[in-house]
Formats: sequence, structure tokens, C-alpha cells
Amino acid sequence: MTRTLTRHPPVSTRRFRRTIAKHASGVVVVTARDAHGHPIGQTATSFSSVSLDPPLVSFCIERSSPAWPGLAEAELLAVNLLAGHQAPIATRFTRDDVDRFGVPTAWRPGPGGVPLLEEVTAHLLAVPHSVTEIGDHCLMVGLVIGARTGHGGTPLLYHHGRFGRFIPHP
Repeated sequence: MTRTLTRHPPVSTRRFRRTIAKHASGVVVVTARDAHGHPIGQTATSFSSVSLDPPLVSFCIERSSPAWPGLAEAELLAVNLLAGHQAPIATRFTRDDVDRFGVPTAWRPGPGGVPLLEEVTAHLLAVPHSVTEIGDHCLMVGLVIGARTGHGGTPLLYHHGRFGRFIPHP
């Protein structure tokens, strides 16, 4: 069941952006093959686990992203959980003026040909479960059908408009 509650006016976009920047989030690159078999991908900082049974994850992608139409139609997705040293990859997968899968991006085809980025902390393979348009983004929920841990390093984080690394508390 979905309900939309609109009893109160929203905070301004500027204030919301400034406030939400205080929240650190993990960084993933969602990859797939488009209808023509070309690799596509987009950085997302809105990744979250949703359910253990069944295993569901979610992420949001801006509807205006050039990668969104292909991701929305993909039958298989990979969620690449980036490692702390992969800020350049995260940035690359936000840009429209580069070949995201060209050099220096290290990747290989995984199951079903889905692109898997190298040196990540983990890969999740998912099939689309549901898609909901919410504001200027689309929320995709995926059913996880495969999971593999990779690089043993710390995760890449996004905080205050910048990428950084996790430092454990002593």
C-alpha cells in the first residue's frame, strides 16, 4: 500500500540539500546491459538493504540520468559496492562526457554479461522487483539473486558533497 501525505509545505530545495549533506552514505555503482547489449552504469548514494526475507535492496536514480532508461528496462543488475580508494570511479559514473566503461575503468562481464567493477568491496546481482517514480528520482527495489564479497578494504562514503573513507572508531 502506498499513500502520499501532503498536508505540510516542503522545506526549500536549498535547505534540504544543505541538511541532508550532513548524512554520510555508502557509494555504489549500479550496472547493467542496455537493450542493445552495451554496458551502462550510474553512481548512487541512496543504496539500502530493504528486507532479509526475501533479500531486497533499493537505490534511487535521477530520472534525467542518461543511464536510467537502460537500468529501468534491464532484466539483471549488478550493485557494485565501492571501496574507499574508488572515488575516481564514483565520479566517472556520474559524468556524461566520458565512456564510463573505458580506460581506466577496470571491469569484467559477470553472469548474464552484467558488468562487474573490479576492486569493489562486494557485488550484488539483482533482478528488478519494483520501480516507483518519486519526485525527480525513481526508486528501484531489486531482488538479490547473487552476492559476493570482494576487496577487503573499507567502503567509500559520500558526505557533505565529497567522497571519503571510513575510519573505524577505536
